[in-house]
Amino acid sequence: MDFLYIKALHIIFVVTWFAGLFYIVRLFIYQTEAENKLEPAKSILQTQYKLMSKRLWYIITWPSAILASIFAFWMLYQNPYYLSEPWMLVKLAFVLALYFYQGFCHTIYKKLQNDIVKYSAFKLRILNEVSTIILFAVVFLVTVKSAINWIWGVVGIILFGILIMLGIKLYKKIREKKSWEKAEKEVLNEKQ
Repeated sequence: MDFLYIKALHIIFVVTWFAGLFYIVRLFIYQTEAENKLEPAKSILQTQYKLMSKRLWYIITWPSAILASIFAFWMLYQNPYYLSEPWMLVKLAFVLALYFYQGFCHTIYKKLQNDIVKYSAFKLRILNEVSTIILFAVVFLVTVKSAINWIWGVVGIILFGILIMLGIKLYKKIREKKSWEKAEKEVLNEKQ
């Protein structure tokens, strides 16, 4: 198979892998927030989020991660000189970190499937940004192809992460101020 076809397939599965990682944590947040709902809404939402998570995790996210890796190894097999490039070694370290992140998400997934809520919605929102930071790092490394400046890139990623955390805190304050939960209850009462 032509190298560019392999590369295209690799990119497609990287995109779907990240989409799955972004959305799974979002579902964790919704499932955690559903813990505070009254019955029957709580059990209805919990059941729906468990089903959505299971489908996303096993039909999209894990297969995408595996296929992205298969096509990556295939590209490295066809062009082993990439492994001598410093930027590629740094990129592979970030990919390894992404697999650890996915493994951590998998433990959260299993706990939530068994109705064990260990993390607050706020902590999950922060966790959700880890894959964003890794995505930025990998895209910049692949595009710029410079590991010499990767130290500055890491500093930039850390600063970007801090900005994301500040944004999450700001969102939390705005949400508390607008009292989304109160508005939600009003909407539900109007329907009855």
